[in-house]
Parts: sequence; C-alpha cells; structure tokens
Amino acid sequence: MNKARNAQPHTLPEPPTWDARLARRLVTPLVGTPITPNHLTTLRLLIGFAGAYYLSVGSFWLCSLGALLIAFSNFVDHTDGELARISGQSSKIGHFYDLACDSVVTVLLFVGLGFYVSVHHPSMIVPAEWLGGIAGVAVALIFFLRMRIESMAGKSGTKQASMAGFETEDILYLLPVVTLLNGMTPFLVAASIGAPLFAVWVVVDYQRALRRFARATARAKDADGQDLQAVQ
Repeated sequence: MNKARNAQPHTLPEPPTWDARLARRLVTPLVGTPITPNHLTTLRLLIGFAGAYYLSVGSFWLCSLGALLIAFSNFVDHTDGELARISGQSSKIGHFYDLACDSVVTVLLFVGLGFYVSVHHPSMIVPAEWLGGIAGVAVALIFFLRMRIESMAGKSGTKQASMAGFETEDILYLLPVVTLLNGMTPFLVAASIGAPLFAVWVVVDYQRALRRFARATARAKDADGQDLQAVQ
C-alpha cells in the first residue's frame, strides 16, 4: 500500500539520467490524483507483456513493434519511481512489486527473442529457445540477488553506475534499432553469454555483501553487549 498522497510535489534533486528526468516531468501533474506508482508499474508490466508476445511471433514487423513496446516499457519503468519520490508514496511493497515486474518483463523479453530467432534459424547448434531461456534465467538470478543485496546494504548497494546521463539498462532503448537491422540473432547469442557472466559477478558481489553484513551484525551485537555491561 502506498503512503498518503501529497497535493504538492516534493522538491528533490534532479535525477542523474535523461529518461528519469523526462519521466519526472511527465508524472509531476499526477501528484495529488488517484493515480499511484503501482498503477504505473502495472502499466509497465502490461506493455512489457505485449512487447514480449510480439517479439515471439516470428514476424519481422511484429517483432519490430514488440521491440518498440519493450523500449517504451523500459521508459515507463522510471515513471513509477519518480512519482513515488515526488509524491511521498514510496513503500517497500511498491518497491518489491517494481523489482518483480522488472524481472518478469526482462525474462519474457529474452524468451520472446528465443522464439523469434528459432523461427528464422531452426537449425542452430543450441536451440534459440534454450538461449533465450539461459539469458532469462540469468537475468532472473541477477534481479533476485540484487534484491537480496539491497535488503542488506540498502539501495546504494545496488545502484547502477551512470555516465553522461545513461545507465546500463538503457541499452534496451537500442532494441528497435537492433530489430530493424535484423540483428536479433547476434543480440540473443550475446545475451545468452553476457547475462550468465554478469550473473556470476553478481553472485560474487552477493557473497561480499553477506560477509559485510555478517561483520556489521557481529559488531552491533558486541556493542550491545558492552552497553549492557556498562549499565549493569
């Protein structure tokens, strides 16, 4: 459940990325209305579902439409967070819902790509559906571990690096270009290799976060014990 809506948007620093800045401008008029961040998250999920479906059909033009919808879904993903921040409606449940939708849409994206490529390249050494599944499972693992790291280290522990106003995930905005250039097969192959490798890196990062969390917990217990002895 979201917190009570405020009639006036909060004054906050400008977001670091271009799409988040645009998203904030677009959702500012929604502050004080019945529309909540969860509504926008659901809209992002529905657009992502449609995009993944059109990707999987096998038609070039429908695949291009699906790629456009996926790119648009990626942009809409910024609107819920910006509305939550400027309206004071942030909540743990809403944040979890947002992460879950991110994971589902991204997994379906790669599975849809796998079905598209399988139609045009049915004799690949590794079936394209398997490549899409491998990339999808790796992405799902990445999202799960990032969520676990965030629960231990806070949002700063999973914050993506940005440069010149762009983040790593912004590569999805290039998906329509990749489709129009008929580059879906090399894109899928690269994702099936790159996503598992990145997942391995996140697993290592997760292990580090576990060790840091264990040390911090041990120090807190020691401090509590010393405080208790001092009181006694």
